Amino acid sequence: MGKIAVLTNDLQADVVHKTPERTAAMAEAQPRFVHFLEEMRRRGHGIYHLQLVNLPDDPNVERDFDGTLPLQRGSEGAAILGDFLDPSDNVVEKNKDSGFYETELHDLLQKNGVDTVLVTGLQTQICVQTTAADAFFRGYNIWVPSDCVVSGDPEARDRSLEWLSGYCATVATSEEILATLDSDGELARKVVKILP
Repeated sequence: MGKIAVLTNDLQADVVHKTPERTAAMAEAQPRFVHFLEEMRRRGHGIYHLQLVNLPDDPNVERDFDGTLPLQRGSEGAAILGDFLDPSDNVVEKNKDSGFYETELHDLLQKNGVDTVLVTGLQTQICVQTTAADAFFRGYNIWVPSDCVVSGDPEARDRSLEWLSGYCATVATSEEILATLDSDGELARKVVKILP
């Protein structure tokens, strides 16, 4: 049996509080999300927070309305939100939406024997989806806890979960995932079938 890790995406003030819709969606999800992380830690699974840091020379970075660059390295807005963070957690900087794109994440997971990742965070239709797809391309078993992914656009979130479920990930609630771990001791790999 391989090891399991939880990957979080963009649990940072500059991302969560960018719009009122995101702030509200995170406030609704946070109690379950924090509980899930606590339960995964209690079961001995690693937590890897993917911290988005924008590079000043990136032409595709979405700037704030006043033209300033959000999510700058070392800024308060780029820090992982304290409610989600534990001293035992790992923080991995990323400069693009996917946590695997030109980062040390894959090497860290391989060093720790991880073969199953649970992809969480926000936004579901961007960073969660691209991180899950990149994990799939690297051979990981992917699960997505549907109540620990967040978006300011509920329809986009639901479309993304449908896409993930139909392609590369097993989508289940956090409670279903915990129950499966407790009963089976592992999370089964999805049998991928690309249908016409």
